[in-house]
Order: sequence, then structure tokens, then C-alpha cells
Amino acid sequence: MKQILQSLKNGATEVAKIPCPAIKQGQLLIRSTCTLVSAGTERMLVEFGKAGWIEKAHQQPDKVRMVLDKIKTDGLIPTMEAVLNKLDQPLPMGYCNVGLVLEIGSGNTNFLVGDRVASNGKHAEVVSVPINLCAKVPKNVSDEEAAFTVVGAIALQGIRLAKPDLGEAIVVTGLGLIGLIAVQLLRAHGCRVLGIDFDAEKLALARQFGAEVVDLSAKEDPVAAANVFSRGRGVDAVIITASTKSNEPMHQAALMSRKRGRIILVGVVGLELSRTDFFEKELSFQVSCSYGPGRYDSNYEEKGIDYPVGFVRWTEQRNFEAVLDMMAEGRLNIKPLISHRFNIDAAEKAYELVNGSAPSLGILIHYATPKEKSETELRQTTVELASLVSSHFQTKMEGNLSTTVAFVGSGNYATAVLIPAFKKAGVRLKMVASSGGISGVHAGRKFGFEATTTDTDSIFSDAQVSAIVITTRHDSHARLVCQALRAGKHVFVEKPLALTLEELDEIERTLSVPLATGRSALVMVGFNRRFAPQVQKIKSLLVGIKEPKAFIMTVNAGTISPEHWTQNAIVGGGRIIGEGCHFIDLLRYLADSPISGFQAVAIGKVPGSVIAEDKASLTLRFEDGSIGTILYLANGHKTFPKERLEVFVGGHILQLDNYRKLTGFGWPGFSRMNLWRQDKGQKACAAAFVHAVEYGGEAPIPFRELIETSRVSIEIAELLR
Repeated sequence: MKQILQSLKNGATEVAKIPCPAIKQGQLLIRSTCTLVSAGTERMLVEFGKAGWIEKAHQQPDKVRMVLDKIKTDGLIPTMEAVLNKLDQPLPMGYCNVGLVLEIGSGNTNFLVGDRVASNGKHAEVVSVPINLCAKVPKNVSDEEAAFTVVGAIALQGIRLAKPDLGEAIVVTGLGLIGLIAVQLLRAHGCRVLGIDFDAEKLALARQFGAEVVDLSAKEDPVAAANVFSRGRGVDAVIITASTKSNEPMHQAALMSRKRGRIILVGVVGLELSRTDFFEKELSFQVSCSYGPGRYDSNYEEKGIDYPVGFVRWTEQRNFEAVLDMMAEGRLNIKPLISHRFNIDAAEKAYELVNGSAPSLGILIHYATPKEKSETELRQTTVELASLVSSHFQTKMEGNLSTTVAFVGSGNYATAVLIPAFKKAGVRLKMVASSGGISGVHAGRKFGFEATTTDTDSIFSDAQVSAIVITTRHDSHARLVCQALRAGKHVFVEKPLALTLEELDEIERTLSVPLATGRSALVMVGFNRRFAPQVQKIKSLLVGIKEPKAFIMTVNAGTISPEHWTQNAIVGGGRIIGEGCHFIDLLRYLADSPISGFQAVAIGKVPGSVIAEDKASLTLRFEDGSIGTILYLANGHKTFPKERLEVFVGGHILQLDNYRKLTGFGWPGFSRMNLWRQDKGQKACAAAFVHAVEYGGEAPIPFRELIETSRVSIEIAELLR
């Protein structure tokens, strides 16, 4: 299928061939008929992409601070590589979609195959959208009209926050799509409306919809006009739908408001507010959040958990329905807002218009009809990328290893770290799978995969694939590991191996069945710290020392929102299982002795905090008498080293900071080993796995140690909870 993508690196827009997205529980798979380009939002994204480094930094100062903190801990080169990798990922455009339901995910009862729906789906021939972000389109509303549903809901949510009353005088500043829809909805509320803009054509439309207007291009004074419009009382509310860096819209809104008037910001404007403006009139100011209640709530949007109508009357979905009802009843006139129409193949011209100076308003993208493109063509789940693989890479690959690798998952860590590591190891990159398709195409193009797919099962059934790398969310790891083993594949899984003891037992049972070749499958977890060059140096220094050792591992983990999926015990397993396992494995490796026991205690309850396990002290005991303490702390500062390891033994000390600086204190024949850049051992870890697959021999990490570390991690997490 075809989809519109945009580069954040250079602002280029392309129509790319993407595999049909996989449908998940609680979602609809929709065949698009029409989408609307949201000129304001999408223009900002294109402009950001085309901006230079300095301008990008100026637009996102919070991200600049994060980059500076990362440089202090990880070094300049790894930080710049991370930033470039992030900017290199293509961005799917659009959020105003209309189409026909092709397939329904489990857990849905309100939609049927063939229903015509409006959603916040992307500019793509097929989209997969959560049910709470979809609404059925009435029969007498055309596809082109329904494409305006989402921007209509944005306008409606701003109006709901303004709480207009019959007969009130309300100003709409900025008469783009959202502003002109707001004018009509306010008129339907029985309000008197004053529209403000520079564009004569948009002002004419506002008059057509029943508003009085102020033409800023003619130097008309909006504050004076609002005073006359409100009969000298000041307007009751101002809804700002403009997009500008200027603070003037907010200042004017305050001046033209009556005492205790309401100001609602729907657009994007400068927010250097004057206290005097607001203090003297006791004005209310509120920023409207997109389509309505439920926005950015994963329980509502991703899991499909609706808000009770008795407590939240107007959610995102119910706002969609209200806008569609207004269209069906003829009280919201969309047709005058349509200025241009393009076919998906000509989408690049649409974005030239969006980013140019020529006048435009509602720009629609149309898609192939069933007669022009069959459903089978649209729902192709695999895209061949062989033509995109350079001849240089093909030549190099032919003389390299026979190991053929497929990736399940192509997220940020996979594209930034693991895929480059496996490519450097010399494997044949056969296929990469992703649920949405976009990240898979990006990874395939960038690293030379032969194909990309959204049909994960096809990877496991591919006879040419000898090893599978799993980089998906944590709750899928154990299932995919077992699926790979049953398919006769070697498997490398990014930590953790499993989230429950039951899953670990299932993996052990599955691994006990040998491959058809008689050889045992290799299972490897991405415990890369033990492969870091400085850790290898520590290991060599400890060889021959028989007395027990004491390890102190300080992990300055940093705060992650309780809402992040990694903090969810069911999906991510929490941070001890999801990341703390790294350090349990590291100490187990350096002690070179099985773990005989452990203790764990979380920090006392912090007011306002719902997560305790990411602020904890873990103590390990080893059979040889060694001990290890892991201080996993999310309440530190970013400028402190993220990971610090200290080893005390026989009157000597070793200290490792962030895998860059290793110092020996009182250590005979060793004082320091410093690196120019951080090396956590990811490349060496991947290379060790590939070597074992290619040539046989012992697993890089004995399976019993993988199980031991995973089991202890799970038991510690359960204890802390």
C-alpha cells in the first residue's frame, strides 16, 4: 500500500510503499477513501524538518537540555548518533481519515465490516485505528465532508471549554479550517461571533457563515472592533485558533474580554502573558487538548476503555459523532472549505502547496477505489526491498557468513543499536517485521534487509532464516522465543527473557526439544554489559583471585512516567525485570559463582509517587561468599554517571564509570583504561551470538545463567511489590 511519510531531518515528503499494518485487539483496519491535510499542524512539521540544526534546537529547548545531559554521561559521539538516528526515522503524516472497515480486531461490538467511518488515521491506503478514535459516518454525509470530522472535533472541544451561552458575544482569532468550523458551531450554539484574520477570502467565508469580521490586513483595530461588537461590555469569550509565534493574539484577547471573560487557546501562539491583563479582569485562560477527553490516555485510546457517559458526556469519540451529526443536519457546511483535491500519487504536490505561498484551505487526498486496486493488493503484508540494497552490500554479503537473520521489531533501540551490530557481524539480513510497517521499511532501506513485513508469522516459517532477533515489547518476548524455538530457529532476545516464572518454565520445556539437525538451539539474551571491553578487563584482573569479592553497582536510572509501558507490570514488567536484570547478570558474570540468595528493599513511600520498585536496594549473595549491592535509583540527577560499578577485593578497588573510564586503586600493574567513547558491549554481544550460530560451540552466555538471572530478577520484582 501507499503512505505519506515525512523526514524530520530535511523536511522531504514522499509517497512510500509500505506493508499493510497489522490489526491489534480493539482496533479497526480501514481502507481509506479520503483524508484531509491539516495545513497548520502538518506545515509546522514540514518547516521543522527543513529547518537547520540551530533552528531545530531553538524550537525544542527542552530536547537540547536532554542532549546536553546525555553528552555529559555518554559522550559526544554516542549522543550525536542517537540524535541523528531519531531524526532519521520517517514520520507518518495526517490525522483526518475516512474509509471503509476491512477488518475488526477482537473485543469490539460497535462496528461491522463495511461500515463507513471517520477516524484519526494517517494519510495511507490502509490504516489501523483504535475503536475509540473512530465514528460511523451518517449516510447523507459525503466522504469529503466526513474527512473534516477530526478538525471539527478540535474546534468543538475548544468551544466546550469556553462554555458558550445563547446570545453571548464570542471572538474567533484565526480563520483557518478550525477557526471557520468554530464560527459555524458557535452560530449553531446561538452565539454572536466576531472573526479575526488577515486573509480576505477566509473573512468572506466567515461572513457567509454568519460572523462579523475584522480584517487585520486593512489595519483594522481588533480590540476596538470587539468593543463595538460587544456593545461596550467586552466579549464573553475568545477562542484562539491562530498559529503564530507572536504574543499579540493573547494580549488582544485579554484587552477585548469583559471581566471574568474566558480565553481558550486551540492554536499555537506566543505565551508571554501580561499579569496586569489577566489580574484586573480576573480572566480565565485554558489550553484546549486536541479532540477532547480521552486524548493521550492510553487506557482510552489504546485499550478501548471508554469513560462512563454519566461522568464524561463528551469524549473524543462522542465529539466526532457530534460533528458528524451537525454535518448530517446541515448546520455545519463543509463544502466551501474545500480548496484542493489530489490523488495519493500526487501528494508531494499537496505538500508543496501547504508549504508554499499560494492560497489554500481544505486540501483533500483521494485513494484508489476497489475497481482501481483490489483489497488483496492493498493488504499485502510483505514488501520486497532487494532493489534498495546496494550492489556494494550484496557483493560484501556474498563473501560473508551463512547465518541469515530476521528481526521481529524495528523500534528505536533496534535501529540505533542492534541492527547495526548484527550487520557489522556480517550476517545476511533477510527480513524485518513491524506491526505498523513504517519502521520496518525504514530499517529495511537503511540497513539492507531483503524484505519487510507486518506478518510476523511469515518470519518464523521462512526456511532460509536461521536466527531470529526479538526486539518487541517485553510482554511478547517469552511467546516469541518459544515460537522461534518451535520453528527450529536460534533466537536472540533483547532483555528481559520473560516476565513471569511460568513463562520461564515454558521456555525451558521448549528448549529441551532438539532441532531437526540434532543440534540444540541457541538462546541468547541481550545482556551486553558483560561483553563491554572494560568489563572484560575487570574479568581478566579478577581471574585467579579466590577470595570473595564485594560489588557495588549504582544505577542512576532516571525518572520514567508511571504511565510509560515499561512501568506496567503486565506489559513491561517494571524496571527491575526490564532493566535491572542487566546488572544482576553483570554481577553474576564477574562473581563467576551462582546466586545463593538475595534481599531487596524499596525506598519509603514518596508523596505523589505510585512507583517504588525503581528506587530500591538489591543485595545478592553468591555461593563463593561474594556479595553484590545494586542501587537502582530513579531519584537522582542526570549529570551523575548513569552506571557506576565498584569492585572491592584483596585490598584493591576497581571503579568503572559509564563504560568509558575504568580506574584501578592499589591494583598491581593496572591504573586506568579509558575509552574515547562509551562501549556497553552491544556489538561484541551480537558478534558472540553470530559466531556461536555460525560455528557451533558453547553459547556465549550459558543457558542456565540466563534462567538464573531471569528468575532472580522476577523474584526480586515480586518481593519489592
